[in-house]
Amino acid sequence: MPCPHLKQIASLPSPKLSQSIHREECTQCFDGQDSDAGVDVCLNCFNGGCLSMQDGGNGHASLHAQKFGHGFTINVKRRLKPAVEEASRRDLDGEPPLKMTKVAIMEEREEDKYDYTTAIRCYKCNPDGIAVPETELNDQPQIGNLMKDVMATQSSARKSEVQAWEEEILPCEHTLMLQQVQLSKEGLEKVVGQGAHCTSCSLTSNLWLCLTCGNLGCGRSQFGGVDGNSHGLAHFEMTRHTGEVHPVSVKLGTITAEGSADIYCYMCNDSKLDPELAKHLATFEIRVETQTKTEKSMTELQIEQNLKYDFSMTGDDGGALEPLFGGGLTGLKNLGNSCYMASVLQMLFSIPAFQGKYNLHGSSWAQTHTLTCNSIAPADCIECQMIKIADGLLSGRYAKKAISLLAEDDVNAPRFQEGLKPSMFKALAGKGHAEFATMKQQDAEEFLVHLLEVLRREKRRKTGGQSSDNEPDPTTVFTYGTEQRLQCATGCGKVRYRVDGGMDVVSVSVPAVEKKRKHELGEDVDMKDASDKKSEEGKREYEEVALTQCIDDAFYGVESIDEWTCSECKNKGAVKQVRFASFPEVLVIHAKKFQLVNWVPAKLDIPIILPPDDILTFDDRHLGKGLQPGEIELPEDETSAPTLPQFDEGAMTQLTAMGFSEIRCQKALLATGGVSGGSTAAETAMEWLFAHMDDPDIDDPIQLSKSENGGGAYEPSLEQVSMLADMGFTNAQAKKALKETQGNVERAVEWLFSHPDDTGEDLAASSSGSTSEKTEVGGTRDVPISYKLMAFISHKGPSVHSGHYVAHVRKDERWVLYNDEKVVKADEESVKELKKLAYLYIFERV
Repeated sequence: MPCPHLKQIASLPSPKLSQSIHREECTQCFDGQDSDAGVDVCLNCFNGGCLSMQDGGNGHASLHAQKFGHGFTINVKRRLKPAVEEASRRDLDGEPPLKMTKVAIMEEREEDKYDYTTAIRCYKCNPDGIAVPETELNDQPQIGNLMKDVMATQSSARKSEVQAWEEEILPCEHTLMLQQVQLSKEGLEKVVGQGAHCTSCSLTSNLWLCLTCGNLGCGRSQFGGVDGNSHGLAHFEMTRHTGEVHPVSVKLGTITAEGSADIYCYMCNDSKLDPELAKHLATFEIRVETQTKTEKSMTELQIEQNLKYDFSMTGDDGGALEPLFGGGLTGLKNLGNSCYMASVLQMLFSIPAFQGKYNLHGSSWAQTHTLTCNSIAPADCIECQMIKIADGLLSGRYAKKAISLLAEDDVNAPRFQEGLKPSMFKALAGKGHAEFATMKQQDAEEFLVHLLEVLRREKRRKTGGQSSDNEPDPTTVFTYGTEQRLQCATGCGKVRYRVDGGMDVVSVSVPAVEKKRKHELGEDVDMKDASDKKSEEGKREYEEVALTQCIDDAFYGVESIDEWTCSECKNKGAVKQVRFASFPEVLVIHAKKFQLVNWVPAKLDIPIILPPDDILTFDDRHLGKGLQPGEIELPEDETSAPTLPQFDEGAMTQLTAMGFSEIRCQKALLATGGVSGGSTAAETAMEWLFAHMDDPDIDDPIQLSKSENGGGAYEPSLEQVSMLADMGFTNAQAKKALKETQGNVERAVEWLFSHPDDTGEDLAASSSGSTSEKTEVGGTRDVPISYKLMAFISHKGPSVHSGHYVAHVRKDERWVLYNDEKVVKADEESVKELKKLAYLYIFERV
């Protein structure tokens, strides 16, 4: 019987350029256009759905049609063209393709690689969908045009890839308003003459020409391992202190005849575009049309360096590691610098709490959410995407060997997986974030914290901030609290306690003690002994540090605060101790192994020794107990002098490295809510500094008021209060939210939305007693408490923003290595060494 709904299909509009066309894969599982059944694209909203279970899918297209009444789809199947398949036979070696080596995607026509088969399917004729015979469409040119428009429109996945990979370099005010100095003949000879070198050393390569005065300075040595002493940066700093400011430089060896080159603005601390580069170079008698590129650009050096970092996929005996397949053993394809995300996801979905909520085949909540979610676009629902990731990783349906097309297959060669592409998840989880929305390498610890906050934000949105048994929250397994004890050290000896909750990651500093070499110890040196030399990359070796020592330093040691003034006796000087106020179910330890080298945070390979059997135990020493018998609590009064909040070390380091004084940096972080750090804290604070450079009180001491709820927090600035008041909140609400979140504006907004009935008027009435009894911190106070290492995330590379992340997870008392799409049985001897150099350690309570 002919489909009676053809006129309805013909009346549907073609997709707009702004609409997302999900024709690669289902938005709720990883079945896609390359599967036998293909993917159904809704012709009303262009959501992608898999076919019914009888056709080998999960029935998500049918579910979408039932929920929203969208009854018509176009089914898309994709197959490699015979010629491309033949080329694959010659090239495929059993491993997935190498990582991308270009920052921008080159134009690639999919129709040159694939054959597409399309068909109209009607869900009004059949709840499971039924294909409309092509003969019935011959007299419906409008439907044919609609199908062509859907296939011609760039898919959502392709849009995301191009946008993320295309590195957009723009001009800045400093390149647009550049003022130049005319040089004498002698000065020009130093710039363009033979034997030109850095004015501060003898280097003749990696030279940066100041476009203001023509100074030649060598670059930073970090980029690609090339020589450099940062004299170009030093020249900028010198001019900045004298008030002249020469902000823009060009790398000489990268100038091309077309007029392109590496241009760096030190004021913006980023690569920039100079539209008048040819004119500016002509000032120094450099004609771009005669130039030839002789050195690698910064982008090329960064890509080259990233490709050097990969974790060995062979054991100590040289044999290939055994690929693994099955439930919980599915790899994630690298989307381009996405290994930080893949490592975190593999770790999260090895935790029972996350499996219990999101595993579609074992969680009633996940099943109910899938059936009742009212989001017309599951690609925009973070819960749907978490369920999709869980199904992909845990079901085992996608952990299949990559098909080898070799005519003469090597049966001994390892066969890895194709890996899942978590494109939708990455786009949604990073949406609106300045860093995670890009394809740049990011910090795994920062992404973990960000993702946990995204999930909590969604829960607060759905529950109004109230606890709900119907809405499980697996993020609470990470939650713990800290207790800070502050004691006057030079006078009255009174103490003040403060409890902070809602912590997720324990960050511990790792001391860097460089190993002394044999010749420094006075021992005989065998020059052939490679173990006593620096590595080929010039890396130094460091003494081993016990993880328990790092934890004790953070949660048992005593810190002196010389500038603190006691509100009771007016003496200066205090001692501070931090203890756990509670312990989490899953303990994440972030090993901070960095130091500032030439104004760039560099990662140090400091080996960390774990306790026997990888078991950490905490006892009574590490647990805070509040005010003790014999202690006198330091009262809060109008004359108390509260301490400054704990400023984020990374943000302070970045700002002070740019030449700002410490007090200016602190003021900027306070004003912009970046006290607790975050990926954009330093950037936002820097913009504030540039806008307030001429403030008459910019260098005055910071004025803090006593905290109404204890702890000595600062009074929110008028700017912060106004920002929240402009969003419709009262000043009282804004002040309370900022105090509750230690001045973090973004967290304050979240607090306000999760406390809609809080007027803020009761803030002054809160008791000044011990906060340890009033603050809900989560976790448990049971001691002793023990944890066993369940996973660790390792990193190779010079900093957290380059290199490569992998995850090791303990499964059934064996270690599994997740290296993007490669999932293998880890070599036990290698694991012992890699554990020492891990970046994140994940311990589970035993």
